[in-house]
This record gives sequence, structure tokens and C-alpha cells, in this order.
Amino acid sequence: MLGGIILIIAGILIIIYPPLLSHIVATFLILLGIIIVSIAYHNRKIRRHYDNPVIELFFRL
Repeated sequence: MLGGIILIIAGILIIIYPPLLSHIVATFLILLGIIIVSIAYHNRKIRRHYDNPVIELFFRL
């Protein structure tokens, strides 16, 4: 419910101040990029600990 209220308020603010949309999208894309980079870093760190070729094949897929 809180998420819905936040989205409604964000929608109203975007109607009142349209450049806000570009800030919201830019922030979302930056956060998404940070999450993807951190997941990739974590997977590479974990991959070094496995010497089993079956697990290596699984991570490559």
C-alpha cells in the first residue's frame, strides 16, 4: 500500500513538474546499473571458490 501511495504522489509531482520524470528515470537507471555490477562482482568472487567443472559449466550458462 505504501508503494502505491508513493507512485501516486510521484505521478502527481510529474504532472506538476515534468522534468522530475527525467530525474526519476536517471536515478532508476543508475541504481539498476549499480545492482547489476554488484551482482556480477559477487558472482565472479564466488566462481573462484569452485573447482568443480560441472559447477563452472553451470555458471557459464
